[in-house]
Amino acid sequence: MQAEIITIGDEILIGQIVDTNSAYISKELNKIGVSVYQITTVQDDKQHILKALAEAEENTDIIIVTGGLGPTKDDITKNTFCEYFDDRLVQNDEVLKHVELLFAKYFSMPISDVNRKQALVPSKAKVLKNRFGTAPGMWIEKNNKVFISLPGVPYEMRGLINYEVLPALQEKFQFPYIFHKTLITYGLGESIIAARLEKFEDHLPDNFKLAYLPNLGKVRLRLSSKGNNKENVEKEMNRLVKELIIHVEDIFIGFEEDGAIETVIGKDFIKNKITLASAESCTGGAIAKMLTSVAGASNYFKGSIVAYSSKIKQDILHVSSKTIEKYSVVSMQVAKEMAINCKKMFNTDYAIATTGNAGPTTDKTDKSVGVVFIAIATPNKVLVEEFNFGQPRERVIQRASVKSLEMLRKEILKNTLNSL
Repeated sequence: MQAEIITIGDEILIGQIVDTNSAYISKELNKIGVSVYQITTVQDDKQHILKALAEAEENTDIIIVTGGLGPTKDDITKNTFCEYFDDRLVQNDEVLKHVELLFAKYFSMPISDVNRKQALVPSKAKVLKNRFGTAPGMWIEKNNKVFISLPGVPYEMRGLINYEVLPALQEKFQFPYIFHKTLITYGLGESIIAARLEKFEDHLPDNFKLAYLPNLGKVRLRLSSKGNNKENVEKEMNRLVKELIIHVEDIFIGFEEDGAIETVIGKDFIKNKITLASAESCTGGAIAKMLTSVAGASNYFKGSIVAYSSKIKQDILHVSSKTIEKYSVVSMQVAKEMAINCKKMFNTDYAIATTGNAGPTTDKTDKSVGVVFIAIATPNKVLVEEFNFGQPRERVIQRASVKSLEMLRKEILKNTLNSL
C-alpha cells in the first residue's frame, strides 16, 4: 500500500517556509505500514493541482493533500476537488456549528461570511473534524483510491492525522508491518563504511534494506524491513542488527531512538556520576550549546569558557604565553593546556578544548584554514588530536563540535570498561 503527499503553496516553492508537513505525515504513515511513494509540491494553481491529483491517482492508493483550505481567495483546494470529482460545494451544518463555537469562544469579533464559507465542502466528501481550527479535513473515495485533504497549518494538520486520518485508514485497509532500526556511527565516512558492509549487504534477506544517511561527522545506518508477521520481522531484525554492530563496533555509539550524541553522552554522565566542562576557541560555544540543549544537563555540565582571543586564553584559562609564542594559538600544546586548566578551574572529571582556524583567514598562524586541535582531559590523561575539516567556516565549526563529542564518548566508554 503506497501513498503520495501533495503540498500546495507558493510559499514553499519560493523558499519562504519549509515543508515540515510532509515529513510529519510520512513518519506517521510509515508507523502504520504505509510506504510513501512520492512527495510533490505544487503552486496555488488549479491546473497544477489537477495534474498532480491525476498523476498521484495513477501511482498510489492513498493521496494526502495539505494546504489551500483557508477562507481567503488563494485557498482553492475545495473548488479544485469539486472539479476533479465532478462535484459541488454544499454547506455542512456540523462544520458551521463548529466554526461558530470557535469564534464565540476564542475570537473577540463576530463571525463573517468569509469564515462561514469554511462550512462549504464537496457533497461527496466525508468531513474530518478539525479540533484545532476552522477548516475541516475531507475524505473522498474514487476508483478504490482514497483522497484526503488537510489544512496546511501544521498543528491543525497533525491533529487531523492523529485523530481522524490514521484511525480511518487502519479501519479501511490491512497494512503490512514496517520496522526500522537506525544505528548512529561517528568517525568514518559513508564510502569507507559501505566497503566494510559490502558482504553484509549482499547476504541481507529480500525483505530487508540497508540505507546510509550521512551528515557532517556521522553516518546513520538504517536497516528496514516489511512483512505481514510482526514477530518474525522483529526477530530477524534483532539478529541482523547484532551482526551489523559487529562490523561497525569501533564507530557505533548508539541507536537513533536513544537520541543525538549529546543526549547519549548526557545519559553516560548521569549514569556514571561524572562531570564535564568545555573551553572553546574556534567552536565559539557550539559544543556548550549542544550539551545544554539536553534537559538535565546542569546535573553534569558545569560550564564553558569561550576563549576566542589569545589574551583570554592566557588571562582566564592560564595558557602559558611561552606556549603560545612557541607553538601559536592553533597548536596541540595550546589545546592540551586549555583542556587541563579548564578541568581544574571547573573541578570536573572531564573537559573538552578546541582551538583552530575556522576561516576564512588563518589569523597569523601557520596552520591552514580548517585545521582544528581537539583535546579531551580525562581523570587519567589528556588526549589531543589534529583534524582538517576543510571549508567553509560553518562546516568546520559543526564538524569540530561533533568530533569533540565523539572523542569524549569514546574516552568515557574506555574508562567505564577499565573500571569494571
